[in-house]
Order: sequence, then C-alpha cells, then structure tokens
Amino acid sequence: MKNNNNPADPDQLPRAPESVVAYDAEHFANAVVPPIFQNSLFTFENFDEMVETYAGRKTRPVYSRGLNPTTRAFEEKIAQLERTEDALGLASGMAAISSAVLSVVKPGDRIVSVEHCYPDAFRFFEMFLRDMNVRVDYVDGRDLDAVRKIMPGAKVLYLESPTSWTFHTHDIAALCQIARDHGAVSMIDNSWASPVFCQPATLGCDVVIHSASKYIGGHSDVVAGVIAGSNEFIGRVRSHILPYLGAKLSAFDGWLLLRGLRTLPARMREHQRSATIIARNLANHPKVTAVHYPGLMEPAAPGLSGSSGLFSFEFAPEVDIPTFVDALRFFKIGVSWGGHESLIVPALVTRAQVGGPNSAIRFGVPENLVRLHIGLESAEDLWSDLATAIEASLK
Repeated sequence: MKNNNNPADPDQLPRAPESVVAYDAEHFANAVVPPIFQNSLFTFENFDEMVETYAGRKTRPVYSRGLNPTTRAFEEKIAQLERTEDALGLASGMAAISSAVLSVVKPGDRIVSVEHCYPDAFRFFEMFLRDMNVRVDYVDGRDLDAVRKIMPGAKVLYLESPTSWTFHTHDIAALCQIARDHGAVSMIDNSWASPVFCQPATLGCDVVIHSASKYIGGHSDVVAGVIAGSNEFIGRVRSHILPYLGAKLSAFDGWLLLRGLRTLPARMREHQRSATIIARNLANHPKVTAVHYPGLMEPAAPGLSGSSGLFSFEFAPEVDIPTFVDALRFFKIGVSWGGHESLIVPALVTRAQVGGPNSAIRFGVPENLVRLHIGLESAEDLWSDLATAIEASLK
C-alpha cells in the first residue's frame, strides 16, 4: 500500500513529517504551548519548491485538508503514545472508524466484528456497509474458537475491549493473532482505555482507532477522531480516503487535543479511582443485579493496565428507570463521555435508535441496563446522588 501522489492533486500529500521542520508547530518560536496554524493554505517560496512538492519529492503543508502543522503535531503525539509508526487526525470518531474500514473493504467483502460494539459503528456496519454489499458477521470475542471458526475469508476483524454497554473484555493479543493467521486486518477502538491504560499495537493490533472527543480531548469541547498504525496503512488512508471524503481534523481542534493530552494520565487515574468506588457500591446495592466494570475483574483483563470512568449496571425490576434518571442532580443526561462531567444514558433509549429490522435484538443490550460515565466530581457526592435517586425510583 504505497502512498501514490498525483501531481495534479495539490491536496493529496505524502505523510512523512521529516521535511516539515520549518513549520514545526510544537517548537515554533520556542512557545511552551504550540500555536494554532489557522491557515487554509500555505504558499511556496518559488516555482521549484512547488514542483518538488507536487511531484511528491518534498513534504510540506499546501492545503490544510491534507496537512497542517498543528494537526500534524497532534498526530505525532498519538503515534508516540500508541507505539505506532504514524497517525492521522480526523473530524470525528466515526470519521476514523469509517475511513479505516473503507480503506480496506470493497463491495463483496466480509468483515467480522465483536458483539456489542459502539452503536454508531453498529449502524455504520448495518446500514452503510450492507448497502455497499459488504457482509458483517458478529461474534463473541471472548470465545476464541468461535472467532477462529468465523474468520476465514474476512478482510477485517473489528474489536473493542471492553465493548460498549456490556463491557466485555477480550484477549487482544490472541484475537489479533487469529486475524493475522487469516490474512485479515485487525482494528480496535481504544477510546475507553486511552493510550494510558492500553497500547493495542504492542499486542499485535494493526490499526488503533479513537474517538478523540472522549478522554483524549477530555473537556467536552471538541469532536474528533484519530487512526494510528503503520506508515503503509496511514499513508493509504491519507492518500486514498482523506482527500476525497474530506473529514480532516481542523487546526483549532488539533490544538485542543494537544491540550487534552497534557493532562490525560492524571485525568485517567482520577476517573479510575472514582469509578471503582461507585462500581463497588453499586455491586453491593440490593436493587442492582449486575455491574459491568472491567476495574472489578479479578484477574485484570488481558492488555489493560487500568480502567476508565465508563461502565454499566443492571437494575432489578422494581426500579423505574425514567424516574431514577430524572431524580439525579449531579449526573447529566447526555451522550458521549470522557469529559469532566458525569453522565447517564439508559440502554432502552439506545435500543430504540440502533436501526434496521430486529436491530435491538441483534444489538443485544437489555432494557434494564444503565450506562454511567464517572467524571471528575467528588465520588462521595456522586454516590449520594445515585443512592438517593434509586430510593426515589422504587415502584
């Protein structure tokens, strides 16, 4: 998968950062905070430089849809954190998922995905890929024999560990080896753990995907995505997908993400500390029938060195979930996660949204399940809020 550069297309730029030294955002003017290169285009010193750039012999910013120094600084940081050769910032997490998958599959191909994946990824598989005649099969990623059985002929093995809503954890290294044995590209959404608690590339995963809107951004003020992988893979996405779908990360969003990375380890440790307290308290509550939080697993899940602030739990039948949700004060009702604020989403709402015939059944999430994101507020205040709301919601 070589990075083929068409001289007739000024937006299609090669990936190598070595020759962008003059536009190095991170060290520009010795600024302690990299500046924002809020440019749509970058001009040339002379005719020869333009020719060298268009011919692919020199890499430098031309048009920010292809390369921008601020977003490039963010991409380099992600590649370092994920232990990959390169990375590519995109306009959303779904842009990262769809760009990664579409760079591999074509009509008539088949992919395998673990069950209970991110709902919008599920809808992308069910409503977009199937329309372009790409078959999607789902499998319990905890069952390695089932994965081996279903993999022959698949182009992609799509993973999450843990999965969305049910938070099933997987042996990432074993699954990626199965994909490799069958000539498939392994991809994983690593948004939940962040690079702080998991580096899937070190476990053999080919492609690492993030909704950077979540923990990487960390402040609920940016929507972004990122793909990390080999030079070859990222080069293919950069040259074959990015110029034409146009889902490029903006310079300002790249700057916000660089800001988020500076506090990522400290925030992840605090999310983990508070979430562990809340999850343990819920596990001991008589009106809670199950808690799905990898941080309570013994032994710890393979490949995870810690747990974030997102998990789910299931209520007993006597709890009225809408009443419970409306009784909360500190937890806000809202989608997404990864910011400073604590959030709640009941599964019965997501089940109604997944789309397609029998989709709620295939999605496989029970109606009595509730998802929490534990933010950076006091864990004691959050638990008091939950306990009071449970008491108020008993039928």
